[in-house]
Amino acid sequence: MGSFGALGLSLSAWSGLPRLGPPRRRTSRACILVWLDGGPSHLDTFDPKPDAPREVRGPFKPIRTSVPGLLFSELLPRTAQIAHHFTVIRSMTSPLGEHNFGSHYLLTGHKPSPALSYPSIGSVVARCSGDDHVLPAYIAVGDRLNGMAGAGYLPARYAPFVLGGDPAKKDFAVRDLDPYPGVDASRLARRQRFLGSFDEFQHAHDGSSADSASPEFEQAMRLMTSPDARDAFDLGQEPAQTRARYGPRTIGQSCLLARRLVERGVPFVTVTDTGWDTHKELSFHLKEGHNGGHVGKIPMLDLALSGLVGDLADRGLLDETLVIVMGEFGRTPKLNSAGGRDHWPRVFSALVAGAGVPGGQVVGASDAVGESPVDRPVTPSDLARTVFTILGIDPEREFVTTDGRPVAVNKGGELVEELLG
Repeated sequence: MGSFGALGLSLSAWSGLPRLGPPRRRTSRACILVWLDGGPSHLDTFDPKPDAPREVRGPFKPIRTSVPGLLFSELLPRTAQIAHHFTVIRSMTSPLGEHNFGSHYLLTGHKPSPALSYPSIGSVVARCSGDDHVLPAYIAVGDRLNGMAGAGYLPARYAPFVLGGDPAKKDFAVRDLDPYPGVDASRLARRQRFLGSFDEFQHAHDGSSADSASPEFEQAMRLMTSPDARDAFDLGQEPAQTRARYGPRTIGQSCLLARRLVERGVPFVTVTDTGWDTHKELSFHLKEGHNGGHVGKIPMLDLALSGLVGDLADRGLLDETLVIVMGEFGRTPKLNSAGGRDHWPRVFSALVAGAGVPGGQVVGASDAVGESPVDRPVTPSDLARTVFTILGIDPEREFVTTDGRPVAVNKGGELVEELLG
């Protein structure tokens, strides 16, 4: 960590730093996880119940999609037009209705345990992708990340690199890309030589290997001296028409940035959208939004999702990019007295697209009021096992904890064969 002080980097930079190179077509599969933090209502998004009583079906009407017989909420018209790219899982099920526990299960594929902190799917992908990246293998876009999305028992270098800031703001900038004021290229080079001399001194006295340079230090140097690395985060390079396609809000511009990152070879990117814990005033939060004019959670998600998947398809990237849309659970089948819905893990929905996943299909079903799965229940462990398989990671692969225990990447899950094309 002292290496970064000598470079003029803040300590928050040490856990992993951003990937060189211009946009290119991927040769291996990547994943973008759009995490709807708080628990999105399945009944008001991807599993409407038009024939249920009003207190169940809620304030929004269903609309047809590009897939015959498949209905989405009326607040998702653009996503409905490209529904043929998605598989909708309508039978996700979990016993965990508390935010942290539910998030842990969805983000890791393991039920929480007091004995062991499991790594998130993104951290496992980073671990399996090697350590020779310039950009980190696991990047979280935005200022917020669910606390369950970390490295668990894996080394800290496999934790997500959280960019910080809001990509929708004009002054958006990735933290720690620049050295402290007054530290120019010549001073960086001088400090690098000093650190090299210090390492040689240390190696001579403790017998350690002379080639044990910190990978984080090397990442920092490559990042700070590469214009291409900065370009990866520069949304100003995108045409105005492209930026508008994703929508002007945080989730839309975050999804656009995620596309830029996977385009440049980052294996796993998480986009976190907060505010889905809608216990009251469902219509206000999901439709109107604080500023009015239909800028609630669902209309902004509609722009972002349709922009992301449509753009990936247009660029020939969707075949090698897995897109997952989910939260930690669904919401109660009946509206509460405050006009909202409470936590409901028994059944909820998730969307999956790209990376060879067949589009235009529905996996599983909930009952007539969206209360329980009635066909093909899918657990978070099942979904995680399938995601690893799609990304070319053996779910039976074992990693070793700090106390020497071998732990499988996924235990007890079953493949969702419908997603495997």
